[in-house]
Amino acid sequence: MRAVNLLPRQQVQQKTERSNPTVLVAAIGGAAVLLALVAGALLANRSVDRQRQALASARAELAATPAHHVSASTQAFRQAVLSQREERSLALASAIGKRVAWDRILRRFALVLPSDVWLTSLSGTVPLDSSATTTAVTTPSPLPATPTALTINGYTYSQASVARLLERLEVLPDLKNVQLTNSAITQLGGRNVYSFTIVSDIRQGRGAS
Repeated sequence: MRAVNLLPRQQVQQKTERSNPTVLVAAIGGAAVLLALVAGALLANRSVDRQRQALASARAELAATPAHHVSASTQAFRQAVLSQREERSLALASAIGKRVAWDRILRRFALVLPSDVWLTSLSGTVPLDSSATTTAVTTPSPLPATPTALTINGYTYSQASVARLLERLEVLPDLKNVQLTNSAITQLGGRNVYSFTIVSDIRQGRGAS
C-alpha cells in the first residue's frame, strides 16, 4: 500500500526550514573547535622555536666566554693541599698496616691455653715508628728498633705441658718465632712445678688476620 502525505505543503516546508539552523549551529561549533586546535598547535610550535633559539644563544655565549685562568699562587696552594692529603693517606695506611690487635691476640691465646698451665705475667711491646716523628732533631747513630714481642711467664706441672703450650702457640696466626727461653723446676706450695718463660714476635697488619 502506497504511503500518502496528508500534511499540507506549507507545514512540510516550515519543518524543513526549522531543521536547517540546527545543522548550521553544529557546523559552526565544529569549525570553532578545529580553529582552536590549529591555534594551539601554532602556539606550541612557536614556544618550541623560542626555546631552541634561547638554547642556541646560551651555547654561543658560553663558547664566546673566555676560559677562567687560575693564578700561579692558587695552583701552588692546591698542589700543596693535595700533597698533604696524599701524605696523610699514606701515613694512615702505614699505621693501619702496623697496628697490633691485642684483643684478638689475647682471645686466641686464651682459646689455646692448656688447663694445667697458669700464667704469672704476660707483656707485649710495640716499637715506635721513627718515620712517624715530626721533630727535626737527628741523631748521629740511631738505636735499632726493638721488635714487637710477647713475653709469657707462668707455671705448669711438667715439661710435657710446656712443650704442649709451645705447640699450640706456634699455630696462632698472630705469633711467629715462638721460643722457650727458660724452664726450670721449682717449689710452689710444697709441690714441684715448672716455671717457664716464652717469647714470641707478633705479626702486624693483614698478615695476622
